[in-house]
Amino acid sequence: MVDVILGLQWGDEGKGKIVDYFARNYQVVARFQGGPNAGHTLYVNDKKVVLHQIPSGIFHDGIINVIGNGVVLDPVTLKKECETVASFGVDLKKNLFISERAHLIIPTHRALDKAAELAKGKDKIGSTLKGIGPTYMDKTGRNGLRVGDLLQDDFPTLYEQLKTKHRHLLDGYQFHEDISEWEKDFFEAISFVKELNIIKGEYFINDKIQEGQKILAEGAQGTMLDIDFGTFPFVTSSNTISAGVCNGLGIAPQKIGEIIGISKAYCTRVGSGPFPTELEDATGEKLRKMGQEFGATTGRPRRCGWIDLVALGYACMINGVTKLVITKADVLDSFSTLSLCTAYKIDGNNTKEMPLDLEKKNPVPQYTIMEGWQADGSKAQQLDKLPVSMQQYMKFIADYLQRPVTHISNGPGREQIIEVN
Repeated sequence: MVDVILGLQWGDEGKGKIVDYFARNYQVVARFQGGPNAGHTLYVNDKKVVLHQIPSGIFHDGIINVIGNGVVLDPVTLKKECETVASFGVDLKKNLFISERAHLIIPTHRALDKAAELAKGKDKIGSTLKGIGPTYMDKTGRNGLRVGDLLQDDFPTLYEQLKTKHRHLLDGYQFHEDISEWEKDFFEAISFVKELNIIKGEYFINDKIQEGQKILAEGAQGTMLDIDFGTFPFVTSSNTISAGVCNGLGIAPQKIGEIIGISKAYCTRVGSGPFPTELEDATGEKLRKMGQEFGATTGRPRRCGWIDLVALGYACMINGVTKLVITKADVLDSFSTLSLCTAYKIDGNNTKEMPLDLEKKNPVPQYTIMEGWQADGSKAQQLDKLPVSMQQYMKFIADYLQRPVTHISNGPGREQIIEVN
């Protein structure tokens, strides 16, 4: 069976640490969507490592890591990442595999991303400028290049054809930045990628399922950034929800088992777009400072706010979440009171449903206020050792969402996760 771990908010929920924690129970960890806009942070031997494309099970001996066909792959980023991972003694030849159907990000995709974002002026989406959107556009437009194409003799011709198409589009934007250094790095990187394990990903994964191996599918970004069900148009370019696992790895729906949804104990968002519970005051700044809320990929300060249970309820429904993991609970240790959004007021009426256009509806969050615990919860290793108010906070979330909170992360360390029986 294939279990799924994914984010229920706008990304940045701490998926890397949670995948790393759960990985010990699986034989395969597979990324199924997104690209180098992901930033999954792990601490290995007390050193911080941020993974952008490689699955977060890579530091476990004997676990196979697969980059699925739903991922868009930047060879330059992958090469740098592989070099970092290898410096920890990881044998990538043994445990990293890449689907031949994954689409490639080429230098002109990055140029198009930058040109399009600049053209939007003040209405920017908040793109990471990694070339991800244009790569997915070429995929759906049937123009893209795939990892398997690297092994074909006509790859240089295919590359030049796509580059020429992109050049015409860039001329329309009047974008003439020199990308020769990007190209130099790209061709050095594809020589490296060609030496890695390039596989028929859908057969590889299904063979592992047939053998009875346990597979963990790792999502990137978060549900509220899903291209179909997120806060459109302020979304990413892929399906970040559990349904994307089938497309992104080539497996049938009945092969899906547990769906583990991750949420912070509060809420953050990077970039533009609606954020009903955002706190643009001293409380929001305190959340940012206490949670060290800066993007793992971009370094941008994250917008911070109270937990949004309306959005979480929507995400649980869309994904079919069976288990909840609440991360960064320790960030709330010093707050005297905590607010949980339990409804939106739209046009004078309270609702627990997500509107089509969250930005235009501009909902007013309706809060339930709870007492904070004002105690250090980071040292606890069992649920009953957590402050009573923290336990009550977690119970309120579980009762509202009608999903069990099975794990609570109460610090950045690999060992700082409490299993809730």
